[in-house]
Amino acid sequence: MNVDAVRTALAAMRARIDGVARSWSHPVEVTAVTKAFPPDAISAAVAAGCRSVGENYAQELLAKRPVLDHLDASDRPRVDFIGQLQSNKVRQLAGLVDRWATVDRVSLATEIARRDPAGRVLVQVNATGESQKGGCAFDDVAGLVEQCRALGLTVEGLLTVGPTNEPPAAAADGFEAVRGLVDELGLEVCSMGMTADLEVAVAAGATNVRIGSALFGPRPKQQPPVHPDRDHPG
Repeated sequence: MNVDAVRTALAAMRARIDGVARSWSHPVEVTAVTKAFPPDAISAAVAAGCRSVGENYAQELLAKRPVLDHLDASDRPRVDFIGQLQSNKVRQLAGLVDRWATVDRVSLATEIARRDPAGRVLVQVNATGESQKGGCAFDDVAGLVEQCRALGLTVEGLLTVGPTNEPPAAAADGFEAVRGLVDELGLEVCSMGMTADLEVAVAAGATNVRIGSALFGPRPKQQPPVHPDRDHPG
């Protein structure tokens, strides 16, 4: 993985973020989504200046653990798990995942609290109503946030994904609604936006965007199997 190329691509992403006219004064973090890329994508992202990486698949993240373990503590990025997660995988990932970013049900939150007490989480919101997407409904978000807190988890914010096979502008209403929930619930993190709809997300108030192929190039054709009925937020 070419570090200079990743550094140049990251600078381009940050220029796009800085070019968005918005009323928000908060910084916008770029999470490097390394799913399906080789383990050295993590090293390249860190060398380029990324302070967080996102992975979608439990087995792939476990396979990349040696790269993370090899990094000095001061260089180790925050590891976000951004894929749809089965509760029985939490035990394997505890101690490796720093932030569980797609919590969408109480059963998953309960298992995370068991394996990672006081763990950091984002609650995933299905902002489009598409049945193939993960996330809880808007009406259920506040309740799930409270249940996570009651379990001792640290709820940092919300995560959402824009609509499938629609132009970027189609994500605006959902993104704005999720941002409103972040503010209403007194949370800090609003994770939304990927390469195509980055500007829409930032204009709506994203504090975190998830970028993969725009940093590392086209993903290899051989990818881990995707859960058959869920879209993935990265």
